[in-house]
Amino acid sequence: MSENAISLGFGGGCHWCTEAVFQSLRGVSDVKQGFILSDPPDDSWSEAVEVTFDPQEIPLEALVSIHLATHASQADHKMRGKYRSAIYSSDAEQRRDIESKIYDLSRRTGGAFVTRALMLRGFKRSDERFHDYYRTNPDRPFCQTYIDPKLAKLRAGFAQYLETSDTRTDA
Repeated sequence: MSENAISLGFGGGCHWCTEAVFQSLRGVSDVKQGFILSDPPDDSWSEAVEVTFDPQEIPLEALVSIHLATHASQADHKMRGKYRSAIYSSDAEQRRDIESKIYDLSRRTGGAFVTRALMLRGFKRSDERFHDYYRTNPDRPFCQTYIDPKLAKLRAGFAQYLETSDTRTDA
């Protein structure tokens, strides 16, 4: 990883699912599963991951595209309190860049995304027994039902960003 590594938060669905998606990507050096909060009115804890990546290996635009494609980024459903659809940054300039990328993707794809760019104001790890959930439990029904389809979307639309050493994503 270069000294230019960046950390962002990604939330939108179950943090087990989001963790598995980002762990599958090249250029991502660390994925921490947990709960995240932002400024009011988004100051309640919501499931998310904190991702550290090298933008020279995987660009921010690719991460934004992948995130929008692998959760219900166009659905404002009743579980949005627990599963807030957002990308969290630590500074205002980065937040504006993320907002711009979401807007550009919306214009190019015709998608009406509910995903927002928010400030990262807090992060706490989930219980350690749930870390690396997909990697340690790939045959569990939850993984097969919810995570495998997300990884299939990665293979179909973003294969160039997959980590080649991750054998589960090659299936």
